[in-house]
Amino acid sequence: MTTDDSRKSLKRWPAQRYLAALAFLVTLAAAIALTSLASEGVRLSQADINRFREIYGTEAAQRLTAWQSLMNRLTDAPEQTKLKEVNAFFNQVRFLDDIVHWKQEDYWATPVEFLISNGGDCEDFAIAKYYTLKELGVSVDKMSLTYVKALRLNQAHMVLTYYPSPEAMPLVLDNLIGEIKSADQRPDLLHVYTFNGDNLWLSKKGKRSQLVGTSDQLKPWVKLQSRVNANDVNLN
Repeated sequence: MTTDDSRKSLKRWPAQRYLAALAFLVTLAAAIALTSLASEGVRLSQADINRFREIYGTEAAQRLTAWQSLMNRLTDAPEQTKLKEVNAFFNQVRFLDDIVHWKQEDYWATPVEFLISNGGDCEDFAIAKYYTLKELGVSVDKMSLTYVKALRLNQAHMVLTYYPSPEAMPLVLDNLIGEIKSADQRPDLLHVYTFNGDNLWLSKKGKRSQLVGTSDQLKPWVKLQSRVNANDVNLN
């Protein structure tokens, strides 16, 4: 290599090294994004569905496929459409008490477990709706998993609440009824407390009335999140 060629090479090297580093960072960012998407346990690959089909059967795989198709179809839909269709989709699943379904007093199922087993109680309905809407781009700031007392049934109950704005009366997505109504249109529900991925509030007349801590105080919620992220299925 001549001296002139060497000089040109040295001049080019920093730019080449910069472009190589930039390409590496872009590739790394894409890999991180894909890993983050896969780790949610909400978007399933065809390989995932095939694996579940081999273990749990064709009908379980069909429910999972319908769920993935729903999310694909609603990706660019208006938020109100997402709420309506996600609520209706999961309300087709059977209601089963934990002691009957999971042989435990209280078990919070992942959305995958809920659909594979085609059953769950009120927590499972609300959790599946929460994670699906989150995957569809609905901000967790707009959603809460809300413990209420179902007055007509005289028992504890969980629903998903959606806040169009921070001070708005929330909408209630409930497995007890098909229609989405605002909290003030549901006098049959007495709101107790509400939480999302970050915070825990006392709830009054449907609204978040007092911040009392973070949601990691709720052990079932902490355990559930780790299992969703790991796409962990715990079925007998």
